[in-house]
Amino acid sequence: MSEEICFASARELARRIRARELSAREVVRAHLDQIERTNPHVNAIVTLVAERALEQARDADERLAGGAPPGPLHGLPIAHKDTHATAGIRTTSGSPIFADHVPDEDELVVERMRAAGAITLGKTNVPEFAAGSHTFNPVFGLTRNPYDPSRSAGGSSGGAAAALACGMHPLADGSDMGGSLRNPASFCNVVGFRPSPGRVPSWPVPAGWAAMSVQGPMAREVADAALLLSVLAGPDPRSPIALDTPGSAFAGPLDRDLSGLRVAWSPDLGGAVPVDPAVTGVLEPAVKVFEELGCAVEEASPDLSGADEVFRTLRAWHWDIALRPLLDERRAAGSGSGREVKASLAENIDAGRTLTGADLGRAETLHTALFHRVREFFERYDALLLPVSQVPPFDAAIEYPAEVAGRPMPDYLEWMRSCFLVSATGSPALSVPAGFTSEEHGGLPVGLQIVGPHRADFAVLQIGHAFEQATRHAARRPPLAAP
Repeated sequence: MSEEICFASARELARRIRARELSAREVVRAHLDQIERTNPHVNAIVTLVAERALEQARDADERLAGGAPPGPLHGLPIAHKDTHATAGIRTTSGSPIFADHVPDEDELVVERMRAAGAITLGKTNVPEFAAGSHTFNPVFGLTRNPYDPSRSAGGSSGGAAAALACGMHPLADGSDMGGSLRNPASFCNVVGFRPSPGRVPSWPVPAGWAAMSVQGPMAREVADAALLLSVLAGPDPRSPIALDTPGSAFAGPLDRDLSGLRVAWSPDLGGAVPVDPAVTGVLEPAVKVFEELGCAVEEASPDLSGADEVFRTLRAWHWDIALRPLLDERRAAGSGSGREVKASLAENIDAGRTLTGADLGRAETLHTALFHRVREFFERYDALLLPVSQVPPFDAAIEYPAEVAGRPMPDYLEWMRSCFLVSATGSPALSVPAGFTSEEHGGLPVGLQIVGPHRADFAVLQIGHAFEQATRHAARRPPLAAP
């Protein structure tokens, strides 16, 4: 019964709780048992509030019995990313500086999930300040891949992805600047969706008009990710870029006939990114599924020249705004290099410190030109397919791959160009399970990235849902998740 609950879809669990076939207490207890059994192997959930969750579940059952209308997430257990502020629950951002930090209020995405009836189990692990696509930090240590614990779970939403794969909770929130929703989803055989900027409003944030970093849903199925998006999306007066479309627009069925869809397949973004042959070996057969679904598929790539400079400049500017005061404070206090902030992140903050108005102006000019080239590309195609990650899950003992397909990686960003170049376009992008590498290469998960036109979030989810239903790769659970 516990396995049945822990690997049921979020939609099915919500339906059964509303019908009083299951109680919220049963659902929460089953997931707490699964956390106790599997979390020691992967270190995905790092702060657990079990008693609080059981109390909330009891309250949820009593409200339902009393006739209160249930929200769309009524009784569903969720653990929140440890960079997302949770009132009364420790939120560390993976940093020793905030190891004991307990916020007084929820941030907007958490606020919306709780209002929809979700029950908080705790927090999921992240890299320090969510910087990097490999989840480790000096507070809680390393999150491991459920399919091979010697491998990375990806990041920065690595704890969320690993927990989903292991059945610790049915839905998760995450965030994505350069791939932090998509990369861990690819590495852990789950779904991660980077929405269009403004689709999921963020608050509080220091730069409310910035659009490179977004928040969004993760799940084991595309329709479950759409369910969570229906709760997270919608306007809010606290976000100046929030889109007006209500979240309810994402609550409907995703079924769609893909016949006649014009699909571009780009295995390496026109030579812009090196990709491990073990990845393309999985994705090339996966792309043929779209032909079987009636799509017209051809190899093509948008012109992404300038996207690298746009992303790196705006990312450095983001870190300068967000963390320069903290780094300066640590240095002034006598910590020299600011060693309580990892070196690679400190380098990014310092890079932001040196930016000039001309640098930012050039980045915005390039950003606008990039938008229009991609807009024109999507006048010819309905969707773009490409790898999520350029490598399969790598050795968890290293910070990032030193090379990809024989090409050296100069820093901890370069191996994720397949994601961060897409981030710079502003397009919605989905990571959906696409298969596994050969046994020779470890039998590791590989995700397919589906990118759509500006603000075509629902269409991207529909396309991912059709591919998922045709392939069912997500049904392959990690061995340690079985009872």
